[in-house]
Amino acid sequence: MTKPETKSPDAAGAGGIELSCVMPCLNEEETVAVCVKKALETIRRLGISGEVVVSDNGSTDCSVEIARSLGARVVIQPKKGYGNAYMKGISEARGKYIVMADSDDSYDWTDLERFLAPLREGYDMVMGSRLKGEIKPGAMPWLHRYIGNPVLSGLVRIFFRTRISDSHCGMRSFTKTAYERMGLQTAGMEFASEMVIKACMLGLKIAEIPVTLYPDGRTGRPHLRSFRDGWRHLRFMLMFAPTWLYFIPGFSLMGVGFVILCALLPGPLTIGNWFFDIHFMMLGSLMAILGYQIVTLGFYARVYLYTQHFEYRDEFLEKGFRHFNLERGIAVGMLIFGAGFLVLAYILIKWISRNYGPLYESRAALFGMTLVVIGAQTIFSSFFLSMLGIRESGMIERGAASHKGNGRRQ
Repeated sequence: MTKPETKSPDAAGAGGIELSCVMPCLNEEETVAVCVKKALETIRRLGISGEVVVSDNGSTDCSVEIARSLGARVVIQPKKGYGNAYMKGISEARGKYIVMADSDDSYDWTDLERFLAPLREGYDMVMGSRLKGEIKPGAMPWLHRYIGNPVLSGLVRIFFRTRISDSHCGMRSFTKTAYERMGLQTAGMEFASEMVIKACMLGLKIAEIPVTLYPDGRTGRPHLRSFRDGWRHLRFMLMFAPTWLYFIPGFSLMGVGFVILCALLPGPLTIGNWFFDIHFMMLGSLMAILGYQIVTLGFYARVYLYTQHFEYRDEFLEKGFRHFNLERGIAVGMLIFGAGFLVLAYILIKWISRNYGPLYESRAALFGMTLVVIGAQTIFSSFFLSMLGIRESGMIERGAASHKGNGRRQ
């Protein structure tokens, strides 16, 4: 990484400050002093205009007094949570660039230059990577090091097509402008995932550098709760990945369900020692209907995701709203519904022709019923998507034009 050049005053943020170091704090009296000292001494050594902002999240020890006595600016966040503490601290920060890390001395606050230089060169965000750097003995539990972090970071790479190796590293930097574009909202530990996910969705320019993780200097219980916070990270990822949460399982269920329905429609089927009959056809009907309902929920989720995060470009929706309208959706739904209705009408006519006697048409009835349900679902889903499209189709068209005009990388 090249050595950063001295910037002119117009590179600084509010009050002429270029860099803000933001630390969340909750009863960190054992370590906050060393973190504040390291950050302030590094700022002076680098000759930059900077500040240290400690965001206190309800400390009952002497953390606040210690931080203030050393020259940090303390802001108070009464709402509990890792994300809440950071959102308060970052919103109060006056620097053009932000470096964030914990105040437990697990990250090296003297390492500011490597996090600042890429931002000066045009990057929007710099991620530390413990997996590419070094994890000191005792710094990370075995479960987090070999299962939790690799799995969750791997899912972020798959879901959001990024190359970031350590999505949950606590030390990172970004421009204040990039932070404002991300519009972060989560209150807990999933704040770390939200930042990475939204940065990827917005196509921000991200650099990654190796860092060292040290054992934290506290003697008390760590704030992180492995399974609770791990689930919160995973939950947030899935909410922002409708393809993986809805479309893949939904289309899979629907496809397998229709294969079973069609294969058993003529009659029982024997494959080797396996005998498949009406009960498996009922299962196929259930899978097809359930899969289709999951897929339609996926469309709703995808539209909602776009409209809540407008700068995120979704080419699928942009094309879809240009071709989709209520009438076409109703037409497709009526065709499916009509096919199912004809099958059921055929069964009714056959029953009448037999003077209302015994009738053994369970297979055809299951097939027709499945088509009727899916056809009706298509019709009413078209109305709902059209209701969204009255407003959102115009937004999407304007968004597509905006993305095309500015040529932002996605």
